[in-house]
Amino acid sequence: MQAVSWRMPVLAGLALGLIAVAMVPASVPAQEAKTDPAAAPPETEEEKKEKEGRRKCAADICSTLHNKKPSEGQVSCDIRQTCRKEALTRVLQRGKVSWPWGDTRCASDLKLDRATLIKAMSEPQFEMQLDTYAVRCTIESGGEKAEKYDVTTELRPKVSFKDGKAVKASLNWGKLEAPTLAKSALWSITAADNTFNLLQSIAVEDINEFVTTKCMEVKEQWQGK
Repeated sequence: MQAVSWRMPVLAGLALGLIAVAMVPASVPAQEAKTDPAAAPPETEEEKKEKEGRRKCAADICSTLHNKKPSEGQVSCDIRQTCRKEALTRVLQRGKVSWPWGDTRCASDLKLDRATLIKAMSEPQFEMQLDTYAVRCTIESGGEKAEKYDVTTELRPKVSFKDGKAVKASLNWGKLEAPTLAKSALWSITAADNTFNLLQSIAVEDINEFVTTKCMEVKEQWQGK
């Protein structure tokens, strides 16, 4: 069993880890599911490349968050995330949501406005409204048939900050395209989150951990730049 290594933060794409991050993350993702490293199968070459891409994107975001520069323009990243079933189950359990399928591979083109990121960290109170973006995923059905479902969903996350910390968040799921069997179950998850904001606590927790802990993990790549 393998932990999701270096998920993108919800700030950037939590949905990637949850069928759209982060979940953030790319956006992508970011408290990792805790597992025994010795029991985890080795990462594939594809997963290593995905992780390195997320680290580079995270360093770019962290440079703006902590250095306040570059202060203009956008962070643009092509985020890809492979999530093992066990890790997805652990993450979603935090929001009391079950995961009925197997491994999932997602991708999204992430764009974040640098001036907006600086305001989120600097102003006493700030509400950050991200643009609508699409997340494309391939979900393995699990079980003996080993089918795969191609899924595309849209999100328009909104995050409220106070003194540089996230205090409220909503993912605001939009259009969902998927095969009928998968769409029914996914729709129930996204509709429930839109109505009851089940994943808010996960989003807030992961954003704040990204700004502190995860940024420190790539500090050498952004410090002094």
